[in-house]
Amino acid sequence: MSDVADATVVGRLRAAGCVFAEEEAELLYGAASGPGELDALVRRRAAGEPLEHVVGWAAFAGLRIEVGPGVFVPRRRTEFLVERAVALARPGAVCVDLCCGSGAAAAVLLDRVAGAVVHAADIEPAAVACARRNVEPRGGRVYGGDLFAPLPGELRGRVEVLVANVPYVPSGEVGLLPAEAREHEPLVALDGGADGLDVLRRVAAGAPEWLAPGGRLLFETSGRQAEAAVRAVGAHGLRAGVVADEEWGATVVVATLS
Repeated sequence: MSDVADATVVGRLRAAGCVFAEEEAELLYGAASGPGELDALVRRRAAGEPLEHVVGWAAFAGLRIEVGPGVFVPRRRTEFLVERAVALARPGAVCVDLCCGSGAAAAVLLDRVAGAVVHAADIEPAAVACARRNVEPRGGRVYGGDLFAPLPGELRGRVEVLVANVPYVPSGEVGLLPAEAREHEPLVALDGGADGLDVLRRVAAGAPEWLAPGGRLLFETSGRQAEAAVRAVGAHGLRAGVVADEEWGATVVVATLS
């Protein structure tokens, strides 16, 4: 890579509004097999496509998670959710990653929890295909379908850690999201209904049937929704508490089946 070529790529990215143009240029160079592909990748990024979709992967909790067009990009703040799940999972724990998207949470559980038995599910076909590439080589299983519906029946009453990265953006606020999300990620992974908690309520209603005694349901929400989210899971007999991390800007609810 010559200095002139590097400056040209950085300049194109800056002109397109990329704040971290130098870092992005380095990733694009690494993803391109030659000048022609590099030009195509830069054009895609300059047009507003998420960087992770362009280069084909996202950094998440120390892992390289494959992503692609039409797949929700795992957020760095969600590492806080997954860290809490890993901390609660004993060796050999039965774990489920619901609304799994790329399967990032499932991949980390398999990587960090010795002997973990991990299943993941999502309703979006593109996400399911992507998650299979991230999860199944690590020893997990991925299913396509709505929430708990595609999971094997033998998991009922046995799940010790249930991570549900449910969408929680209120429908009326989806239009306020960055264009990268609105235009390139599936709406079903973003829109949580009128108050942002519709999908969570469905997960909370089904969770007691699938959780083992003492099993935990963990999900991310916003700080302003946390109180309502705790009430939502409490309505189904789960004892819930809230943990937050200011550095990541993350709020997580941990609910336990008594």
